[in-house]
Amino acid sequence: MRKLIMLKLGGSLITDKNKAYTVRMDVIKRIVKEIHNARKKGDFDLIVGHGAGSFAHQSASKYKTQHGIINNESYIGLAKVQDDAVKLNRILITELISAGENAISIQASSCAICNNSKILKWDTEPIKAMLDMKQILPVPYGDIGLDKSQGCCIISTEEILTYLAKQLGSNRIILAGKVDGVLDEKNNVIPLINKENILEIKHNITGSDAVDVTGGMLQKVEIMLDVAKEGIDSEIINGNKEGFIERALLGETNLGTRITK
Repeated sequence: MRKLIMLKLGGSLITDKNKAYTVRMDVIKRIVKEIHNARKKGDFDLIVGHGAGSFAHQSASKYKTQHGIINNESYIGLAKVQDDAVKLNRILITELISAGENAISIQASSCAICNNSKILKWDTEPIKAMLDMKQILPVPYGDIGLDKSQGCCIISTEEILTYLAKQLGSNRIILAGKVDGVLDEKNNVIPLINKENILEIKHNITGSDAVDVTGGMLQKVEIMLDVAKEGIDSEIINGNKEGFIERALLGETNLGTRITK
């Protein structure tokens, strides 16, 4: 059985989060080439997820979609956030196809049921079938969700990838952003985070100040620490550094911040 890797392309990496609805097309074009090169060289299955960046974070912040159905405008927000999210996804899908990947969009908002922003149910059989084909690259993305407790929610890419990792048997998640890893208060990379040191360093973890309705760097670390208990290791790397995504996909570690149990 081939190993399955989960790769997240951060919204801050593939878009300019300080400029609404602005992609970093030069970065996207380089990254899709790295993904394709690694797929040709390596023997692994892959799911690529991505954040919403300067697309859906704008509308989600405006309508407070992360807080659920709070007024009549929440329904407008649901439609607009989903529309913004899928627009960015189509851009990435198009570039992946141009690079030689048979990329297919996976829409969590159409097939997942959540509770308090956590995925409760998702029929993963179609994704399994795609992976079995070997020639298809599934590409989910941060999206809206229907939520049993609050009506709706934002499903972060980390929530999606960790859920799929557990359901599909992956033990490696790579989070590619625009910083060298998790940074301390002096902007130095923290090379390893686990249950032994998280309480000591938690208050010093810094991240982007741009709009992010999914909680920023600390929440990402906490999600990864939680799945580390189940043997799923992760690493946060700098996708702005040429070749880092390709190297990580081919098995190289210690490129940024490793998160383990």
